[in-house]
Amino acid sequence: MGRATDNKLILVIRRTRLDDLIARFNSEHQARFYIEHLGADFSDYVREHQCYYAAVSRCQAILATLGRVQIVQREFLPTFMFNSDDYVVVLGQDGLVANTLKYLSGQPVIGVNPDPTRWDGVLLPFEVDDLETVLPSVFRGGRPHRTVTMAKAVLNDGQVLYAVNDLFIGPKTHTSARYSITVGEKSENHSSSGIIVSTGLGSTGWLRSILAGAAGVSTFLGNSFNPPFDPVPWDSGDLIFTVREPFLSKTTSASLVFGMLTPESPMIVTSFMPENGVIFSDGIETDYLAFSSGTRATITVAEKKGTLVV
Repeated sequence: MGRATDNKLILVIRRTRLDDLIARFNSEHQARFYIEHLGADFSDYVREHQCYYAAVSRCQAILATLGRVQIVQREFLPTFMFNSDDYVVVLGQDGLVANTLKYLSGQPVIGVNPDPTRWDGVLLPFEVDDLETVLPSVFRGGRPHRTVTMAKAVLNDGQVLYAVNDLFIGPKTHTSARYSITVGEKSENHSSSGIIVSTGLGSTGWLRSILAGAAGVSTFLGNSFNPPFDPVPWDSGDLIFTVREPFLSKTTSASLVFGMLTPESPMIVTSFMPENGVIFSDGIETDYLAFSSGTRATITVAEKKGTLVV
């Protein structure tokens, strides 16, 4: 049976936990011994693995009837060259959708949940068999989509990093980040655990955790505190920044620690860290920009947006 179109379909997949264990211990048998020796349930790793690869096989079979298929592993996303007319199918979890979107320039992304009994799938509105009807509708331009605002970090040497959920600016290890921060008319020097800059999509993730921690501390100290905003729309033109654990001293301040960034009011951060300063996005620490002494980063809303089919 021939394929219905010559459209290029990119299927993005990732390794399972069992794949990672086998890579670490050289065989499934040795991985099983290690996990069960610690008293954990190895069978859950196997079930997840089998379910995921069954979904990969089924997804690949469906896509082969609809267009030309290429499979891309998550770890190759930073170097993979997407074409402007590609259609991208992500067989997730949610994080894989975010990791994929930041390397695209508006190509439609179809998030597919490989195991609805295991994953909530906020960014995975479809199941594998839905692809038979969803993709032809996408080809015709008849499928609704949501626009996703991205953040962008631009260094003074020209390097650029995009984020779909959030940017982290700070130390590579559990040490203090030293830098100057400027937002609008206000500037100050900081010593902190780093800065988080969140998009609307990411406002229910890392940022929400930070706010929950702040609320717990405030309650314990007898103050009433509620997060000051509901989750921000995915297509919001604003970003939210927060400084983690700012330290107040004779040479560092702690008043410029939370706020909004707009296209007209970006954040400028200059590193004072001789080594181990980094900027990474969406939790992918291996794909980072070095942020050492003298490096200046401008953090703003990105010029490109993501397109998520719903």
